[in-house]
Amino acid sequence: MPELPEVETLVRGLRKSVIGRRIREVRLGKTDFIDDPALLERGLPGCRIVAIERYGKYFLLRLGSVRNGRPASSLLVHLGMTGHLAAHPPAEPAPKHTHVVMPLDDGRELRYTDPRRFGRMALLEGTSLETVLGKLGEEPMEVTLAEFRRRLAGRRARIKSLLLNQSFLRGVGNIYADESLWHARIHPMRFGANLTEQQARDLHRAIRKTLSDAIRLGGSSISDYRDAEGRPGFFQLRHRAYDREGKPCYRCRARIRRILVAGRSSYFCPRCQRAPRP
Repeated sequence: MPELPEVETLVRGLRKSVIGRRIREVRLGKTDFIDDPALLERGLPGCRIVAIERYGKYFLLRLGSVRNGRPASSLLVHLGMTGHLAAHPPAEPAPKHTHVVMPLDDGRELRYTDPRRFGRMALLEGTSLETVLGKLGEEPMEVTLAEFRRRLAGRRARIKSLLLNQSFLRGVGNIYADESLWHARIHPMRFGANLTEQQARDLHRAIRKTLSDAIRLGGSSISDYRDAEGRPGFFQLRHRAYDREGKPCYRCRARIRRILVAGRSSYFCPRCQRAPRP
């Protein structure tokens, strides 16, 4: 599933590509991932894309009317597991699982493809948008150490489970939780409230550095992720824990192990990341 670095990479590419463009029309295929397909068909034609933002794992395409250009509504997009949004020449054949096509005023088409359709798309404004975004936690690239420690205090959830909780921090998923915990030498089964002050400091630093490095390398292309230009990311070449079961740890050469935490596979080094006492 695309996480914060992959979404940020796509957002940066789309900013260069479609800011200022006007949406001429909307053509829909399968719509089970769209909150209100009819609203998209009515509300998007004629709108200009005035800004593109990332909020956790969400895209926000800020839309303004052609007349005044000020943001009046936002197209909310979540990529789910296999979603992709990019501009293409109209002559380029659309992939099989292209479900939303938005022709732009420069002749290109903004296409949303999603083979598994676990994503989400909604045209929102005002309180509707605030309701969705208000459920999300702090931005991990901006949260202070003091706020991070405050959020950990009293949380009896396992630290891996907490990192996956989007109301705790928004945008971190399975890949970058495992990578951050490896760098901080923290076992995924530790309780958040039981982290020492130094462990909290190390994890805060590890999360920010891991995400920054992943963004710099264009994200992780595990299966079919590509950026806005169709290029793969390269951070998967830097993975130290995720999906490395049985391979030697880059620090101590012990074999990476896999366990389930909150129903998700979690990869860790049993020597570097000591298990908590019962």
